[in-house]
Amino acid sequence: MRHLPSEFSVSKLEIDFAGPIIDAAADVAKAVSARVLFAYVSAVEDLTVLQSAVKPPTKLILVCRDADDEQRARERSIPAMSVPAFDLTRMGQIKMATLIAFSQQLLKAGDVFVFLTGVAGRAVDTLVAMRVGEEFELFQSVGQPQLTEHIRRPVFERVLRLALELAHEGREGKPVGTLFVIGDHREVQKFCLPGRINPFKGYTEKERNILDDSMGDSVKEIAKLDGAFILKGNGVIIAAGITLRPTFAADALPQGLGSRHATAAAITATTKSIAISLSESTGDVRVWRRGAMITEIEKGPPRPARPHLAADY
Repeated sequence: MRHLPSEFSVSKLEIDFAGPIIDAAADVAKAVSARVLFAYVSAVEDLTVLQSAVKPPTKLILVCRDADDEQRARERSIPAMSVPAFDLTRMGQIKMATLIAFSQQLLKAGDVFVFLTGVAGRAVDTLVAMRVGEEFELFQSVGQPQLTEHIRRPVFERVLRLALELAHEGREGKPVGTLFVIGDHREVQKFCLPGRINPFKGYTEKERNILDDSMGDSVKEIAKLDGAFILKGNGVIIAAGITLRPTFAADALPQGLGSRHATAAAITATTKSIAISLSESTGDVRVWRRGAMITEIEKGPPRPARPHLAADY
């Protein structure tokens, strides 16, 4: 049996299951001419086997959740991208990584890609092949520094990561729900209602740019307030705790979602903004544009502790 890295605690059954999945992923990538095969490092116990299985023109990109994952990727000289280390469903992992890959120009609309993932610290158990559909048209400006004429790619990625961090961590032990509206800020402001004092008033644009690392904790603290964050496409926060009242036909709104998500749909239907909403009740993160939900990243249950069994080896 192959040697297992110390961070893995997997059974022989899981190991035997993982090998055929990796082989199948390589075969599928070849059959569909996949541009990229993504694989979560934390779910692959033998990167050598994976690396040898993936053949050009398909490019292997590892998805790293922490410094240990990044070190394993460097040791094998395999290209890698980093994502937050959160407990998500398997499809949530794939959606999050796909959005970040788009923001980093690793994918474009129309690309075919293959994804390997599983529960972190256990052998890979999930294979997904996808063609990127038109729902991702906001990312079509590959090769440009902006997602649209209004929004820079690093700003979108930063806001997405903060929303996922809030979903995972909450604030002061309690879940948080909030809304970020990015881009086309002058039009968005036309739908803002007067009310709470803006916590960012009096700060310079440099001091309130969400790309500044020091802004993370401030944003998370202010997210406890009701209302939305309004951001310029370059990352400058215009205001927070804002109530939005966009005009939009009620029957065109998504069914079964709360007022925060309805607001996200409405404001993106009436402006050229992109919205990222966080559900307080479920911890799910949703991305919106042109009145429609582009994707939903579902929060997964916490991983249960699993004993390290000598019999597994």
